[in-house]
Amino acid sequence: MHFGNILWNLVGLGLPLLIAALTIPELITVIGSERFGLLALAWGLIGYAGALDLGIGRATTQRVSAMRESAENQQIPHVLATAIRITYITGGIGMLVILIAAACRAYSYIQTNNVAVLEIQISMVLLALALPMQAISATYRGVNEAYLNFKDISILRVFLGATNFGLPYLIASYTTKLYWLVATLVFSRCLALVFYRYFAHRCMNDAGHIVYGKYTKDIARQLFQFGGWVTVSSIISPILVQADRFFVGGLISASAITLYVIPYEVVTQALIIVGAITTIAFPVITNLIHNAPQQATITFRLWLYRITGLMLIILSILAAVMPILLKLWVGQHISEESIWTGQILCIGVFFNSIGAMYYALLHAQGQTQSTAILHLIEFPLYILLLIILINTFGIVGCAIAWSIRTLFDTIGLILMSKLFERKKRARQYATV
Repeated sequence: MHFGNILWNLVGLGLPLLIAALTIPELITVIGSERFGLLALAWGLIGYAGALDLGIGRATTQRVSAMRESAENQQIPHVLATAIRITYITGGIGMLVILIAAACRAYSYIQTNNVAVLEIQISMVLLALALPMQAISATYRGVNEAYLNFKDISILRVFLGATNFGLPYLIASYTTKLYWLVATLVFSRCLALVFYRYFAHRCMNDAGHIVYGKYTKDIARQLFQFGGWVTVSSIISPILVQADRFFVGGLISASAITLYVIPYEVVTQALIIVGAITTIAFPVITNLIHNAPQQATITFRLWLYRITGLMLIILSILAAVMPILLKLWVGQHISEESIWTGQILCIGVFFNSIGAMYYALLHAQGQTQSTAILHLIEFPLYILLLIILINTFGIVGCAIAWSIRTLFDTIGLILMSKLFERKKRARQYATV
């Protein structure tokens, strides 16, 4: 894997963190803990919208990566056209679901005291508009990743990060109404869709392909064959990642979300290093599996060892400086509970770092069913654990539950990877 691509990924994921670090403390002061907690939920819901592509974005990356250097490369435009048709429909369905939820007052689940109901209702309507754009963008981004176009999408990520945190900060100086803050998220997703589409089309032009293909049932079947199980993971995995803050809001309060989200965001941002590597590892290993299987294994192990050692050092240091870091960053908005929460989450993020590499490997091998089954097993256990530990230990209990889940997830991914390798060797011996 080229270090240049990893560097671009780090830039794309890392620079927005600097903007967040500079703007979030003042944003909390201006809009208050409740509104910031609700804004954090909006960020979470936007992130969850990626599940609406039903795994088609990742399936597109997998298919295009495998096709780029094969006789099937002329099918790439039809893969994109088919994927866009599917995500256009699923994104629209997601929008309708949120609109119905707003009409049914689903927001009453979150305990608030100082935010008007009308603000929340309008904000949900705006979020609904963003969901189709987010879902379709995932497919165009998948094409860019398949062509290893990480420079352009990293620059775009910097822009998205700037608007994600910077625009609410600027808007808050004029108004603290929640719907105006959420409107900035919709605006950024609209621009992201335009640019992801432009970059994807340019990659295809540069490769000598026509841009516009046609929807075909055969390709749709192939995408769903890979993406069908990814769909299960795409629906459940974001819930596993984002459910913690929703349960904190429901079982404690909207203000408690802020106390939890601050250390959570600090610690989980260490995953940008892992994300920068695994985002590249997935298309690279996919391509190697089809063209140089032995090299695929060597590449995976090399980067697994590097990630494990690097993340162990980073997270150990982060846990040690957590009390100083949080107090310097947000001051009076932090509590002793938040510090403990951050330190416990460091353990969970370490496990998650290892699991992310095995997740990329299994998907590169087409083993999406394995990861989906694992998530199906995790889901009820994690929700039960969240309820018990939040009611017992508050936000610290939430961090414990999150870390236990990542440990379980990582062990499961390793075992499934080993099982697949054994089955593959058994088939090879049987053939001989």
